[in-house]
Amino acid sequence: MIKNKPVLPLLIYDADCTVCRLWVDYWKSLTGDRVKFTPFQNVAGEFPEIPLEHYKNFVHFITPEGEFFKGAEAVFRVLSYCKGKGWLLWMYAKIPGFSSISELNYRLFATHRSFLYRVTLLFWGKDLGPERFIISRWVFLRLLGIIYFIAFLSFWLQLDGLIGSNGISPADIYLGSLDINYGWKAYFKIPTLAWINNGDFFLGLIPFAGMLLSGLLIAGILSVPVLVALWLLYLSIVTIGQAFMSFQWDALLLEAGFLAFFLAPLGFIQKLNRESSPSTIIIWLYRFLLFRLMFSSGIGKFVSGDPTWRDFTALNYHYYTQPLPTPIAWYVHQLPEWFHKISVGTVLFIEIVIPFFVFAPRRLRHIAGITIMLLQVLIMFTGNYAYFNLLTIALIVLLFDDAFFQSLLLKKLKIINFQKKAIAESNLRRSIKEIVLVALAAFVILLGTIQLVRVFTGYRNLPSFVQNVMRWVSPYRIVNNYGLFTGMTTSRPEIIIEGSNDGQNWLEYGFKYKPVELNKYLPWVAPHQPRLDWQMWFAALGSYQTSPWFPNLMYRILEGSRDVLELLDHDPFPDGPPKYLRAMVYEYRFSGLNTKRATGNLWERELKGLYLPVLTIPPN
Repeated sequence: MIKNKPVLPLLIYDADCTVCRLWVDYWKSLTGDRVKFTPFQNVAGEFPEIPLEHYKNFVHFITPEGEFFKGAEAVFRVLSYCKGKGWLLWMYAKIPGFSSISELNYRLFATHRSFLYRVTLLFWGKDLGPERFIISRWVFLRLLGIIYFIAFLSFWLQLDGLIGSNGISPADIYLGSLDINYGWKAYFKIPTLAWINNGDFFLGLIPFAGMLLSGLLIAGILSVPVLVALWLLYLSIVTIGQAFMSFQWDALLLEAGFLAFFLAPLGFIQKLNRESSPSTIIIWLYRFLLFRLMFSSGIGKFVSGDPTWRDFTALNYHYYTQPLPTPIAWYVHQLPEWFHKISVGTVLFIEIVIPFFVFAPRRLRHIAGITIMLLQVLIMFTGNYAYFNLLTIALIVLLFDDAFFQSLLLKKLKIINFQKKAIAESNLRRSIKEIVLVALAAFVILLGTIQLVRVFTGYRNLPSFVQNVMRWVSPYRIVNNYGLFTGMTTSRPEIIIEGSNDGQNWLEYGFKYKPVELNKYLPWVAPHQPRLDWQMWFAALGSYQTSPWFPNLMYRILEGSRDVLELLDHDPFPDGPPKYLRAMVYEYRFSGLNTKRATGNLWERELKGLYLPVLTIPPN
């Protein structure tokens, strides 16, 4: 026992130890005024019970009751005064062997302080203070608002031709059939505001309202209710969009948008100088989402058994077999095979290994973020993947804390140090928020882990009760399964729609972005997604029986639907629809350098056969 008892809990450390000072400053930021910190050089004479030589080898913790502790136990007792870190002292006291291992590690580091200092700088840098994500959240929410705006605008431009009353897959017919088959259960299987009204005007209001609300989110006005409304609106068009809204980035936007309910600050308008940092729980849930997105895509390439990923030849085919290549894709495809194999290895490393570092200390996490971001930029250069890459980059933003942004920009811009002006929350409000976030984290981590297990086991191998839970949750896209290009296509079949008035001379319909003409430029179209062009790519990989919307497309063209024809680039029958229509399949591949120089063609193609037999509308 110590006779000279301190008023507050007291940690005594060696002021001559650089790494000790770093960590003590960090602990100070966590404990506030609940613990006092002082160098032994100032107070050693006040506590004769502690041998002087011990001060250089151990930190010491003295309680107001006069008890004193040293080494790892002293550290854990300091941390017990920090919110959310008392579990370390509990493990030290309750778990057999934990105390011995902790003290052994403490002595190891104490005798190698220079090494510990270098490790600290490598993993965390010199700033060990609590990480805040006020700027990160501000940037993320504005990126999310921009992405929502793009997504709503892109679909709004195509809505009439895709799901309008004269479109390919009319929403009113779709919802009517669900109502007949499922009754009231249809409202839960297909959650959409279109149940209120499925007329063309009301359907158009949904994405239009989404664009307006996206502007409010970008402006930081009423962020939480706006995010809830945006999620509901986008869920509404995803569920009635049928095959045309079935892409993984649609699900990713809904999942990221759902988590944003709990990330965004409350209040009428977002102000950086009056905000507290978001909960660590929600930051970690976003990291878990980024991890699942990347790791599922990477490990799925191996689990699928696809030989091109296993023998590192996948990128020999990818650039011309992907749905909508960019102009750069043609040039990258011409590079030698060794380059493509190295690229495959790099992609697999980034998708399988790097995602684990999103959970690592600050410096390693930043390296992971920059690495994944570079991959997304390279993907954007060679392929048009709507807003997927931009959304992934937005998720990466939350890997970087405010200290990172301040070191890059804020000090140069002389922006106010807002971190000292955060609003203090009441204990009751904080407790309620923590309970909600813990419940949310348990729910998301459970379902997210199940989704990761599905990558290895498949859906049908899961227990029946797990399958039931997944079926119940799946319509709301709260937690989703990911895995991009887990199976590489090694050829590119393309459906070419042809019309004729005599059954002998056939003219081709042109599409705005997908290949038809051999010399047509490769487009830059992302972040807009021409969803018919994308679905034509998927339809060509199977038969028209597996794409039931395709015969509807043919019928609408024969009918002369202006809404559908506006989705196309070239109508070879401007005076009225043709009498006959058919669909042929060609295999497309990029041309070589010599062919391009000689003909100007970017593509070569070979006729494979008939995709859909000749159709005609009998005269009345």
